[in-house]
Formats: sequence, C-alpha cells, structure tokens
Amino acid sequence: MKLSDKKRLQIIEAAVDLFSNSGVDATSMDMVAKVAQVSKRTVYNHFATKELLFSAVLNHMLADIECNERLKFEPTIAIDEQLLQIAQAEVNLLTSDAFLRIARMTFIQLLHDAKLAQTLNQQHIGCLGTLPNFLAQACEHGLLSIEDLELAAKQFVYQLKSLIFYPLLYGIETPNQQRYDYLIEQTVELFLARYAAKIA
Repeated sequence: MKLSDKKRLQIIEAAVDLFSNSGVDATSMDMVAKVAQVSKRTVYNHFATKELLFSAVLNHMLADIECNERLKFEPTIAIDEQLLQIAQAEVNLLTSDAFLRIARMTFIQLLHDAKLAQTLNQQHIGCLGTLPNFLAQACEHGLLSIEDLELAAKQFVYQLKSLIFYPLLYGIETPNQQRYDYLIEQTVELFLARYAAKIA
C-alpha cells in the first residue's frame, strides 16, 4: 500500500471512531488529524471538507457489510422455509454491531441532508436488491402470486425493520433472539397470507 493510501485509510478509520462515538457535528478536522496521527494539512489534502470525509467514511463502513450474494430460489425447498432463511439473514444484518453503528452515525445527518437518504436508499443493503427477482422466480413456479414485486419486497423487509431494527436502534427493546425468531415467523406468515398462490 502506498504511503498516501495508508494515510488516507488512517484518516478514515480515525473518523469512523470519532463520528461513531462523538457524532459528526462534534468532530472537528483537527480531532481527526490528531487521532489519525497526521497533520491537519494531510487531512485536507485527502478530504477538502468534512462532508467529503463523512461520505468516504460511510462508503468504507458500508463496504465492510456489503453482501453481493444473490438470493437463489430453490424449487425443491418449501417457500416458507426459504423466506424464513432470508428473513433470518436480514435480521442478522440489521441487528449486527456494524450495521447499527452506521445507523446511529447517520441518523442525525439524515435530518440535515436529504441527498444522504437517497444515497442510502440506493445502496440496497441486505436482501432488498435481489429479493424481487427471487419473488419473481417463486411466482413463475406457481408458489406466489404477486403483481408488484418491488412493493412486496419492501413490505417483507420493512416489516422486519419496523418490528426489530428500529426498536433496537432507538433503545426501546434489548436484543432477544427468541423474540426475533417469533417476529420472523409472524412476518413470513403474514407475507404468505397475502401473496401465497391460491390453489384451485
């Protein structure tokens, strides 16, 4: 790794800790330089503004949790079992320390920057990016009946977020795997009650 790239990484990693622990607004570029053990000039050479540094930090953190694995529909496995597996994987992501750290860091920034919300929405972190295609394949095999695949995918994921992720993020509930398992089962049952193909 080139010395310049190494210093850039030091700056980003320092900013990750400061932004996560103190907040973006409370973190100065001077503080970043001190923690990164580089000069303030070096920080500005890599990132002209704190907004650009925040963007780099966010991309760095998202890259650590990004999963490019596509959901694969298996016609030999019951659809409810597959949906349960997908939901469990999604909950594992939503409740992970890495994902919660990103969420807490960006929460306040979302109130100040509408473009940030659009950027995060386009990331399709988790299963939302490939779930519509999975649902389409299930429909082709006659297991589901869905007209709006994008909407159905969002209903599935947002149900998990509203019941598990947001209560955890806001500190309303503490982690409880037994509770998560129950909510996952209920989410899948509700989804199938709406979208399972009707047998003639």
